[in-house]
Amino acid sequence: MTSASATPSPDPARQLVRHILATLAYRAAKVLRDAPADFAGFHASETTRTPAQILAHMGDLMDWALSIVSGKQAWHDSKPLAWPQEVSRFFAAVTALDAYLASEQPLHGDPGKLFQGGLADALTHTGQLAMLRRMAGCPVRGENYYLARIEAGRVGLDQAAPAREFD
Repeated sequence: MTSASATPSPDPARQLVRHILATLAYRAAKVLRDAPADFAGFHASETTRTPAQILAHMGDLMDWALSIVSGKQAWHDSKPLAWPQEVSRFFAAVTALDAYLASEQPLHGDPGKLFQGGLADALTHTGQLAMLRRMAGCPVRGENYYLARIEAGRVGLDQAAPAREFD
């Protein structure tokens, strides 16, 4: 699912944030795709969040980022949904944020702060999910992400096939 507009914004900051979102979507899709049904509730320890809790937080981060760029900053703590619904919610939130950035709507907030806040946090959590998959016995193959076919606007679960995975 893409949200690329007919005429992309010439604003380089907007374009960079859109590329960051596409990178997040690509990496998250790889980690979330084909996760076993019981992965959502996996506990690495008593003090860690489950993958479902992490993914719910990631969806909240995307909703928060959209509220910032649209000038109506608001934070919500969501309770995790069933895994398939939480995956869909996350990608819907990324898509909504990308659609706003691709539009001609005014951009509120500082793009650098947007990255240092919610977007960097979501990338960190994507790495946590990858680590939890390995710990749960269902690892995801590594990849040369520099070669990945990541493009602004491609922000759904359906992503390009890996260009070069590692054993």
